[in-house]
Amino acid sequence: MDLLSDILSHMRLSGTLYFRTAFTSPWSVRVPSFENVARFHFAHKGRCLVRIVPDEPPVLLEQGDLIIIMRGAAHTLYCDPKTENEAVQLERVVRESGFTGKGALVYGPTGTDHATQLVCGHFAFGPDAGTLLLDALPSHIHIANYGEAAGSWMAETLKVIGAEAGRGGLGGDLIALKLSEIIFAQALRTYLATAGAERPVLAGIADAHIALALTAIHQNPGFGWTLEALARTGGMSRTAFVSRFAHCMRMTPMAYVTYWRMQLARQLLARTSEPIIEIAERVGYGSEAAFSRVFKKHQATAPAAYRRAVRLSSGLT
Repeated sequence: MDLLSDILSHMRLSGTLYFRTAFTSPWSVRVPSFENVARFHFAHKGRCLVRIVPDEPPVLLEQGDLIIIMRGAAHTLYCDPKTENEAVQLERVVRESGFTGKGALVYGPTGTDHATQLVCGHFAFGPDAGTLLLDALPSHIHIANYGEAAGSWMAETLKVIGAEAGRGGLGGDLIALKLSEIIFAQALRTYLATAGAERPVLAGIADAHIALALTAIHQNPGFGWTLEALARTGGMSRTAFVSRFAHCMRMTPMAYVTYWRMQLARQLLARTSEPIIEIAERVGYGSEAAFSRVFKKHQATAPAAYRRAVRLSSGLT
């Protein structure tokens, strides 16, 4: 599995497509905040403005554009600057439109051709998902003419999503869900190939040398990694590798090794009943005591206590 796919798979990403809209002018909708998700809006037809940060300019979403809003931030969608301050809460819009989850969410005056059709959804992340990549992403990712930027096949995918959203056809929910996961992964790929390549952490994934070392760590986290071995894997001298890694990732190579091992350990403790010693060995520690010391330093709790807490919070015994 490639590096980005591995990171995303451990984040337990699940896409949920929830509706497509048909908004007619004048309109303005306030979308509330929601924890542990990233929302997306694809402009299937027409255009709109998106206000995410109050003191920053709004994003103009043209037909064919995609915006992904990270960290469940509240935001306002509106057709015209004059309507922004008249925004109606999404819950009220759904109630007044009579939307039942099938078909389009139709809102606004009738008898006008000035319509904006959006395909809207969100990506939920597992509660034990790592935060390094998510924290590295900006408040939003805006990709103009997304179908063209991501590849011609994505344009066709978006057409399928627009047709499936809320139609209620057999298998439609599963199709839309899987396609929305593809949207997020492809958007990250496009972002990494452009503006995202300069951001910390993302820069490491985009850097050919650092990515080789990161991939090796992900493929074999239990290996006895040293700076020399990682530098050799990255095709660089030790000094140059350490400097470049720190610049791209904002941490040392060995700190990342420990970070990724702890991510895997948390997920194994939460999702499996494997003995703690076996988990310790899988992530590179020769004894349960050594593993427990490092885990407690990073999680502020012992492995066994962490496992119990996760099971209690999920209703498991």
